[in-house]
Parts: sequence; C-alpha cells; structure tokens
Amino acid sequence: MASEIDIRELATMIKNKRGRRGLREVANEIGDVSASTLSRIEQGKIPDLDTFIKLCKWLDVSTDHFTKNGENVAVKESTPQVITAHLRADRTLDPHTAEALVTMIEMAYNAVDRV
Repeated sequence: MASEIDIRELATMIKNKRGRRGLREVANEIGDVSASTLSRIEQGKIPDLDTFIKLCKWLDVSTDHFTKNGENVAVKESTPQVITAHLRADRTLDPHTAEALVTMIEMAYNAVDRV
C-alpha cells in the first residue's frame, strides 16, 4: 500500500531552505532537478520518487518525515495528478511530449468536470 506524502510540509520546507535564492540556483545545488519541477512542488504537486528522495537528502530529513506518522495510508491524489506525475517522471519520454500529454489530460478532465 502506498504512503500519503504531506506535500504541504515538503513545499514549506523547500521554500524555507531556499529562502530568497532562485529556483535555478537551488535546482543546481540539489542536482538533476529542474527549476520548473521545484516550482511545481512548491505549488503542491507531488514529485516523482527519485526527485522526492533527492529533496529529502537536500533537506536532510528522512522520507518518513513526510508521511502521516510514518504509517501506510491511501494516497489522496486525483487520477490526473497521478498520471501527470508519471508522465513527468518518465525518462524515456521527451519532456515537451510529456508536457503536451499533461495539457491534454488536464483539458480532458476539466471538460468532464464541466459536464
């Protein structure tokens, strides 16, 4: 069973450690994480597993720190959020293609919500 990540806590810790430094500077410091990925995480988006582990190392905290009491609980992310996270994490997919697919999925789900 998957664990729920406290994304608000993760975003807050990243923002606090980053301070006034730019996203690009911090992304370079962390290594193999883009500024746009950091921006999305600070806005509450769930990172892929590799990025999550890198952020925990950079923050010098255990990955368990961001799970509800370290217990296994159900993930509360919506289907589009899960799909988006997987597309952005797919290293075999061109980033521009991944973003185009993300946009299409978001548009499709938004259209369904309006019906």
